Amino acid sequence: MAKDIQGVGLGLAIRFAGSAWAQKYGLAKPAERLAYHSTRNGFKWAGQWLAKRQPKTPLLAAPQQRQLFDLSLSDEQQMIQDSMRAVASDVLRPMALEADQQLSVSAEFFQQCHELGISHLAVPESFGGSACDDGQSVTTSAVLAEALAWGDLSLAYTALAPAAVASAIRRWGSAEQQSTWLPAFVQEAPYQAAIAVQEPHPLFEAHNLSCKAHKTRRGFRLTGVKALVPLGGKAELYLVAARLGGKPRVFIVPADTPGLSFKASPAMGLRCATTGTLTLNKVDVPESHLLGRGEAFDYQAFIDLGQLHWCALATGTAQAALDYLIPYCNEREAFGEPISHRQSVAFALADIAIELESMRLLTWRAAARADAGMSFHREAYLAHTLCAEKAMQIGTQAVQLLGGHGFTKEHPAERWYRDLRALACQTSGLHL
Repeated sequence: MAKDIQGVGLGLAIRFAGSAWAQKYGLAKPAERLAYHSTRNGFKWAGQWLAKRQPKTPLLAAPQQRQLFDLSLSDEQQMIQDSMRAVASDVLRPMALEADQQLSVSAEFFQQCHELGISHLAVPESFGGSACDDGQSVTTSAVLAEALAWGDLSLAYTALAPAAVASAIRRWGSAEQQSTWLPAFVQEAPYQAAIAVQEPHPLFEAHNLSCKAHKTRRGFRLTGVKALVPLGGKAELYLVAARLGGKPRVFIVPADTPGLSFKASPAMGLRCATTGTLTLNKVDVPESHLLGRGEAFDYQAFIDLGQLHWCALATGTAQAALDYLIPYCNEREAFGEPISHRQSVAFALADIAIELESMRLLTWRAAARADAGMSFHREAYLAHTLCAEKAMQIGTQAVQLLGGHGFTKEHPAERWYRDLRALACQTSGLHL
């Protein structure tokens, strides 16, 4: 009915607008406007009339709970991130250049880290630490490592080395091993310890170890050489990876064990960590020093967690580079304008920001799966592959965007470049 009436009215208006009488007296345009508005309002009224006659379709109920991929930090994680970022800004970054030039850090630095409770975060409350008895989450450890690396990667690596050993013993150690070694990390004096997995031969692979362990009547005998071991031989305890019966295992080796020696071997990066080679010449340890006795020990997870720790360190350093580059490029002028106005510079900064977020998301995703008790080997491998590649690119871009300043020690870009390249050749050495 409504459509018929509308059609009749529209036809009369069109015929009137085209008539000679309407053309003679200038009524054609008003008639066309009348036809247009009548048509629009008529169809609107008709649609409303038809809608009232049709039954309403009920809306589907909204889901009560939405399963979202949420990477927002908890209040505790945010507090740890803020406090560690303050430490990175106030303690690590001011001393980074001097420590890099001297190839070492002072005893006061270790004391500061100990008083800040960095190692305590890896020790359960039942042993005097500040972590829950089921251990600190992998994601929280990644947040902590990233925040510290914002100050300096090499210093963060040095500060976290003892906590990495405590974390591994807490995760896989027997009750006897935990009660023997974990209390040492929460004493008044800082306890230095390090993980030794890397070996000085080409194409090193963590599952193909040259360091061997043989069963003896009293325990095990270890023979081999480890590379890029931190703390300059001052560690009081080492976790050494060696092949036992065709399978890689990890052994707790006190530094005063006969046959154990350390030789400093400064590298391109990580210079203040005082890296060197650890030689094991028929080192005998008791059977109780085999970490994670039985089938409970997961060597692959041991390596994967170490990889994630390096990814977190690289992400923090890359974030520091981006935070340094943006104001520099906005203030540095060339040809009468900031260099950030150049597309090549702006696009380079945008690429760094994009790759940085990718590094962080892959690292946190793998850490979240580890916290949930799910398989995370694939995710850890993807995170390390991406971070190893993009960290070197970001380090190179940091030097490039600073121009001549990037080649000097006046700016930290050259140090970041050297430290970030360590990620590509490092298999483990830290642990989440």
